[in-house]
Formats: sequence, structure tokens, C-alpha cells
Amino acid sequence: MSLEIEHYLQAAFREACELELRAFKPGNVSIYSEGHDMTVEDFRRSAEASAPWVCSVSLSLGEKIYYSIEATRAVVGCNTNLGIMLLAAPLLQAWYKREQGETLRESLCKVLKSTTLADAEWVYRAIRLARPGGLGETAEQDVRSSPGVNLLEAMRLAANRDRIAWQYTNSFSDIFDLCIPSYDIWMSRWGKEDWAVMAIFVELLGQIPDSHMDRKFGARFTRMVADRMARIEQAFSVADGPEQVMPLLREADAEFKSYGINPGTTADITVACLLTVRLERLSELLSIHR
Repeated sequence: MSLEIEHYLQAAFREACELELRAFKPGNVSIYSEGHDMTVEDFRRSAEASAPWVCSVSLSLGEKIYYSIEATRAVVGCNTNLGIMLLAAPLLQAWYKREQGETLRESLCKVLKSTTLADAEWVYRAIRLARPGGLGETAEQDVRSSPGVNLLEAMRLAANRDRIAWQYTNSFSDIFDLCIPSYDIWMSRWGKEDWAVMAIFVELLGQIPDSHMDRKFGARFTRMVADRMARIEQAFSVADGPEQVMPLLREADAEFKSYGINPGTTADITVACLLTVRLERLSELLSIHR
């Protein structure tokens, strides 16, 4: 039964990763535009290599993240998915551990509250292995040292400078309260998931400064990026379909990449939204066939 469950989870994870690549996300790697010395194939190989580890039902939360990053480094040699792993692992753990009548979000809260010092140790190792850009040093619980707190506490200390850490301390609020409602609205309007993903990314980046970008540039480009997303969002609101907005998307993408802007955290949250949608569907499907 565990192998069957892992098969379903891996399929959901791979689909989420692939769909995010099929959406035009200004500044990020997609089938429309590569960049930042990374290719679409790098991300596809990363998803394939990490899927068995992050979807394992026998590994701890921290182990899922570390072994996923180790597998990724072995096939692409760069950091393509640390943020994705940090978000996907708790969601997958929560889905597998949920109790009868419990929602995914309720189970997720329990998973986050039950993180351990060992989880933090595994995650610190994963971060050191991934070597994300703009890591810097911190006064408390620096990842170059051994952690002295559990993973949730470590994330709480980083939440004011990292939006992925913020998700841990706010019950993945960006995903459940912003992205999924937006997904439902745009799917109802357009009926095409890759188009809905574009709109989710644009809305999220327009509302919340990307912490990967902020670590690299500070507030230098924050206003400019928000303004570009506001223009695109306005165009979406009156367009019959995103193809009418492609010139604005391409213009923003070229401008961002000319400055080295890569809103990677926003893309990671987008993947987590797509994974959450699929996990919810999987719960419904399995309950029907029980």
C-alpha cells in the first residue's frame, strides 16, 4: 500500500513541477524563456530525481528535504529546487499523516508543530549542500552551524527575511489563502491551468516582494517589479486570454533578466500551490474509490 501511495504522490509532485515550467513567469525559467544559467531540462531532471525522496512515506520531514537536494545536486549540480523541497515536503508529509475527517491544512499545522531538532539538522545540511544565492550570515541559528532549536523555531527566526520560512510560521497562508482562491477564480474564467498559473504568479509577485530577489538586491527593484506586475494584472483582467498579454509578459521577462532578477521564491510558492491542488484532488479520488 505504501508503494502505491508513493506512486500517487510522485505523480502529483511531478505534475506540479512540470506545470509551473509551462507557465510564463517573468524573470523565471519556463518553456517560454530560460535564463540565469539554468534550463527547463535542469528543472525537469531535478523533479524526477527528487520525487522518490520527497514523496517517501518512511523518511522524516528533514530527511525528505536533505535527500531530495542530494539527489538534485547529483543530476544538475546547482540549486534548482531547495525552496520547492522546503514547501513540498511538509505538504506531502501532512497528506500522508492526515487523520480521518482532517483537512490537509489541519494536518499540515500538526506536522509543522511537531518538527524536531533532527529535522532542523537535516535541513541545515540541505541548505549548505544547495548553496542558495544570497544566503549571507545571521546572528541566530546560522545554517553554517548546528541548530539549537527545532525546524519550526528555526523558520520562525528567519521568517522576517524569507517568505518560505514565513510559510512555516503562518500555516502556509500564501498558498491556502491567496494562491488557491486565485487558482479557482482563473480556472473558472479561462479553463486552462497553465494560464491560471501565470495569473497566480503575477498576482503573488505584485503583492509580496520576492525574498530571493530581496536577498540579492535589497529594495532596489521592489517598486519596479510591483509596477510591472500591476500592469500585467490589469491587462489580464480585461483580456479574453493570456495570449493577448504576451507582449507585456515578454517585455517584463526580458527586463527582469537583463538585471539578473529571478523571483525564485514566488515560483516555489506557485509550485506548492499546484501540489496542494493535486493533493486535495487525490484525497477526493481515493475517498471515492474506498
